[in-house]
Amino acid sequence: MNTTKIINANLVNEGSIKQADILIEGSFISRIDTDLSSVTTDNTYDAQGKYLLPGLIDDQVHFREPGLTHKATIYSEAKAAVAGGITSFMEMPNTVPNTLTQDLLQDKYDTAAQHSLANYSFYMGVSNDNLEEVLRTNVQEVCGLKVFMGSSTGNMLVDNEQTLRNVFAKSPMLVATHCEDEATIRDNLQRFREKYGEEVPIRCHPDIRSEEACYKSSSLAVSLAQEFGTRLHVLHISTAKELSLFSSDIPLEEKRVTAEACLHHLWFNDQDYDEKGTLIKWNPAVKTAQDQTAILAAVLDNTIDVLATDHAPHTLAEKQQTYFKAPSGGPLVQHNLVALLEMYHQEKITLEKIVEKACHHPAQLFEVDCRGFLREGHYADLVLVDLNAPWTVQTDNILYQCGWSPFEGTTFQSQVTHTFVSGHCAYADGQFDESRQGSRLQFKREAT
Repeated sequence: MNTTKIINANLVNEGSIKQADILIEGSFISRIDTDLSSVTTDNTYDAQGKYLLPGLIDDQVHFREPGLTHKATIYSEAKAAVAGGITSFMEMPNTVPNTLTQDLLQDKYDTAAQHSLANYSFYMGVSNDNLEEVLRTNVQEVCGLKVFMGSSTGNMLVDNEQTLRNVFAKSPMLVATHCEDEATIRDNLQRFREKYGEEVPIRCHPDIRSEEACYKSSSLAVSLAQEFGTRLHVLHISTAKELSLFSSDIPLEEKRVTAEACLHHLWFNDQDYDEKGTLIKWNPAVKTAQDQTAILAAVLDNTIDVLATDHAPHTLAEKQQTYFKAPSGGPLVQHNLVALLEMYHQEKITLEKIVEKACHHPAQLFEVDCRGFLREGHYADLVLVDLNAPWTVQTDNILYQCGWSPFEGTTFQSQVTHTFVSGHCAYADGQFDESRQGSRLQFKREAT
């Protein structure tokens, strides 16, 4: 059994920061102590001055395989994620073909088993007519069900009211939703087409995919969850108005309805469209500075439970098209943690809160088995960061297959120096060790 120790690290875990050493035996943390210098191991990493975090768990990514591999692959994006300190990801079903059967779902797991450097899970997709397949999903081996209550890349819209009611009534597991009201968006599109024709300015995107569209859909999802007692997780909250739907005064373990915020809604606002253009075209749209401020406040006061990326790459040529032709989404997994750490440097968020929202809470919310914490007996999913190592995002250091980033030209104060996936040092100082792949996430849920 391979053994590793990390010494002199500042551990950020469960609401505190303390200096300690960690002993890794095989895939697991076997001991956390103030001094393990006398313990002989195969590998030793001196983390003097650095901070050791649990590996991030990203509950929303789009890695584009199968069918859209000109944009990205599980292999390429998992590597970028690991370089960014994300050790586990949960990937969405709007690939080609859509992940709407158990066989197609298993195909994704088979691909990841061969090619993913990070740990992985995949959502089962819901359509207007696949409920029987959905109900066959193994709750202990699949992160959740994904329902698009608004169309986005892949067009998996579920707009049949009875289907929605059946899914919420019968779901054996967590339901994650993309919430934007389709009728509202169509009406807005028509209005802006009449004004601008096919040359709609990108700055109109948040008016087309509007606050009203988001709130109308999110409130419907929450009402259905409350009616049926469904475990609901609303993804990528983009408006201040939606925050009234969620609670800040209930402990996470007691919540039946939870919410996620994504990096781009914390970093960008509608004033950035003039500079970034369609590079920051996302669904739901980046909205006002007031929305941006309110979302961060909701992260801090526990109204919003999880931080994620909604990593969704497209080629640069695709993104540089006009408003109607440019697809929504952008690559984020490599730069998510360093951007959050930049917000720490700006005194907007603490290290403890970053770890709570990006590591602890995803593990608790999805009931991930033995990950998301620095605990003895847990998998050694770890990320080591240097908070004082400035670097600038440039084309030659972007790892996404698409080759671009909305952060290009941005200087970050912090670097990810090492990432351990189940005890394996998969990334160290810019170099990858691909001799071991990540593992399929398991979930501590009762079988149905």
